[in-house]
Amino acid sequence: MRDIMQTITIGVVSVSDRASQGIYEDEGIPHLKAWLTSAIQNPIIFHERLIADEQAEIEATLTALVDHEACDLILTTGGTGPTKRDVTPDATLAIADKEMPGFGEQMRQVSLYFVPTAILSRQVAVIRNETLIVNLPGRPRAIEETLAGVKDSEGKVVVNGIFSAIPYCLDLIGAAYIEVNESIATAFRPKKK
Repeated sequence: MRDIMQTITIGVVSVSDRASQGIYEDEGIPHLKAWLTSAIQNPIIFHERLIADEQAEIEATLTALVDHEACDLILTTGGTGPTKRDVTPDATLAIADKEMPGFGEQMRQVSLYFVPTAILSRQVAVIRNETLIVNLPGRPRAIEETLAGVKDSEGKVVVNGIFSAIPYCLDLIGAAYIEVNESIATAFRPKKK
């Protein structure tokens, strides 16, 4: 029998040259932590990292969060566009065991509901060992939209957010079992026979 309220370890990584240099305050990590704390019922241990848009630094950070901190889930924010400095997806793919392309496809689908430039995003998701790593957009509002999805004025889901698939993905790879606050997000798991 599993302990359904086990502690989950989550890495939150903000990739930004200017925020990492103190030019402006990072909004990604606080927003991610607030949303995750409201959506997940389990106790959470967060490992926070604010780093520059440097591929080697991103690779080293993600590797350390998986291999040394034993994160179940890592969410990055920023660095997913087409500019020369946007290398978060490249770094994420470089340290991956498996790519999970459905997450990137769905993130762009959610974002396309709001802006046509969503097709410029290169967000990816991968598995390394027993950890799911997902590259989210950089803006706090876009982070929430991507995770929670799009709802109409009556609260009905129009486009599913990616968080609905994260708990089951973690189940499948042997990571911690997430209990979800259904008023914030849904988790789709197959019904047991």
